[in-house]
Amino acid sequence: MSVKVEDLGKNMMKLGFEVSYEEFEAACERAYQKNKGRINVQGFRKGKAPRKMIERIYGKGIFYEDAINDVLPNAYEKAVEESGLDVVAQPDIDIDGEITTNEPIHFVATVAVKPEVTLGQYKGIEVEKAVAEVSDAEINAELENDRKKNARQITVEDRAVEDGDTVNINYKGTVDGVAFDGGTAEDYDLKIGSHSFIDTFEDQIIGHNLGDEFDVNVTFPEQYHAEELAGKPAVFAVKINKITAEELPELDDEFASEVSEYDTLDEYKVSVRERILNRKQETLKTEKENKVVDAVIENAQMEIPDAMVLSTCRQMADEFAQQLQYQGMNLEQYMSWTGMDSQKFLDSLKPQATKRIQTRLVLEAIAKAENLDVTEEEINAEYQKMADQYGMDVETIKSYLSGSDEQMKEDLAVQKAIDLIVAEAVETEPAKAEEE
Repeated sequence: MSVKVEDLGKNMMKLGFEVSYEEFEAACERAYQKNKGRINVQGFRKGKAPRKMIERIYGKGIFYEDAINDVLPNAYEKAVEESGLDVVAQPDIDIDGEITTNEPIHFVATVAVKPEVTLGQYKGIEVEKAVAEVSDAEINAELENDRKKNARQITVEDRAVEDGDTVNINYKGTVDGVAFDGGTAEDYDLKIGSHSFIDTFEDQIIGHNLGDEFDVNVTFPEQYHAEELAGKPAVFAVKINKITAEELPELDDEFASEVSEYDTLDEYKVSVRERILNRKQETLKTEKENKVVDAVIENAQMEIPDAMVLSTCRQMADEFAQQLQYQGMNLEQYMSWTGMDSQKFLDSLKPQATKRIQTRLVLEAIAKAENLDVTEEEINAEYQKMADQYGMDVETIKSYLSGSDEQMKEDLAVQKAIDLIVAEAVETEPAKAEEE
């Protein structure tokens, strides 16, 4: 294949390549065979009209689009391979000229290529020293959280609803006296103070007793996913079926022995302190890594093509859409609630996408400059780590990640680069505040 490469500047390239007429003609024939059953030609039963007759009636180019879609992916892949370019985003491909009988079909692809990185200082980066400390207040707060996790629900019959209670209710909502979709439920458990219901709905339940039937008056927000309800006042007829409250366990030796491997509360407090300390140390470690990487990026030079940023934004949007699915939502709902369209949403991701690209490029450049090779043993150790994490055997993990060795090798090299620049960083004493 004859491939022509033209440098457009800013890490954008124009890639010219071609497909032989014979290959294109074979693709047109395949397109005819695939589509002939859906094309009506007077005088012929469906699927029986000759190709030339169809082309005479509907135009010679009737099968061109399908034929191009057939031959283009493989031709483009071969052109990229032959050119030696490291393409980092989806190409913009057009036909160059007209399709002429017995002449090659010419294509031109505008592609973004991986930017070159000029590294600045990446060793000896100065970062302010930070030490993890744990206060008594933090230990007490952690113990309180542990108590709440182990609280039991008790039925309340001798007092009114209070903030923090859980009520089981029936409710029926109306707007202008008419019930609306989603506004009616029975035996619904509602945590007072969770703010899961609109406006002051939960506040108006406080003070009522078991068996009470009463009205709750609220107003829907101006920005509400159900447009027909947005900004409108509503009345909910509510009945309280049950009231439950949390009963926290006593903070004593018995509690410590039930929730941990320790026999006494004092021993448990020591372990809680270690738990908090480890958590803080991990946070400080991550913060230090981020500061060092940020400084290294600041010292480096690179020119990132817009197409690469856009491609990363789309990848991040897909990742975010998956996260929303786990929460029972979709991206369309999220954009509707936040008042964004697709373009605004992608634009909002650009700073984060740019940072992701910069980080990866700089760390890859450091790994290359420092010859940070990854061994087969290290790759296998990573597979074993994943197998242990998911409770699976190594061979099963490898089968799921078939063909991922090269990506894993790159990821491990990047991690080695992070470890190197953090190890080489210089910790400085924090600046003391000036005394008045």
